[in-house]
Amino acid sequence: MGKLIDGKQIAKDLRAAVARQTEKLATQGITPGLAVILVGDDPASEIYVRNKERAAGKVGVNAQTIKYPTDASEAELLAKIAELNADDSVDAILVQSPVPSQIDEHKVQEAIDPRKDVDGFHPENIGRLYANREGYYPVANTPRGIMTMLQHEGVDVAGKHVVVIGRSILVGRPMAALLQGANATVSLLHRYTPASLTELLVSEADIVIVATGVPGLIKGSELKAGAVVIDVGINRLEDGSLVGDVDFESAEPVASLITPVPGGVGPMTIATLLQTTVELAAQHHGVALEDPWQTI
Repeated sequence: MGKLIDGKQIAKDLRAAVARQTEKLATQGITPGLAVILVGDDPASEIYVRNKERAAGKVGVNAQTIKYPTDASEAELLAKIAELNADDSVDAILVQSPVPSQIDEHKVQEAIDPRKDVDGFHPENIGRLYANREGYYPVANTPRGIMTMLQHEGVDVAGKHVVVIGRSILVGRPMAALLQGANATVSLLHRYTPASLTELLVSEADIVIVATGVPGLIKGSELKAGAVVIDVGINRLEDGSLVGDVDFESAEPVASLITPVPGGVGPMTIATLLQTTVELAAQHHGVALEDPWQTI
């Protein structure tokens, strides 16, 4: 029977570490500032942004949400981003996805100052990640949160075979890059990967990370005994229940470690966003943080 990775508790510990850092920054007159731009009235996005703002307030991060109607123009959005880039009280900027079709999301991401790119989606930061550059730069928060979880659980990915299923820029691709940077051997699978190859690679993987949005895609019978299983998916079924991309009931007895849904990866994304915001604030104001995340 696999041990559950308690993402709620790890995220709670990380938020506590963030709060300790914001207290230290406050003694130097620095309050980390996060600006979130929300375009339209997508209910899921509104809930997610509200959760970000609430979580930020609890750890001493000044979060502001800037809302635009669904018919807002791309020019309006780009002008606001330019204003926020120049605002010394703003250390971190994100534009909540999705945006309406009249707005080029790539152009929006590229308009954000890479030094304030809290989501890690600017091409400059993506390039640094893929080139495995040294030094600090923001990376996508969900993959970074997963790395934090693995480290917390004592999982050393070096020399391990990791299968990542799903190649989105939000999770799969940066996840693969982070793992390769940590000396894992990574197989990045997607919808065009032949089923027979997927079956073979998953059955041999030490760690399986699934981010597809397909409920119950991976079954326990497909896993190697003792595999570490990270389920990024969160899917609402017709009966209202939430399930992941892994069939938890069959996978949990096979895995050595497994994340539940909900309560696994999800809480880590916002906690890591706050972590990155504080780091960007420290970088922006030229302040060194004291090895801040060792106590989680």
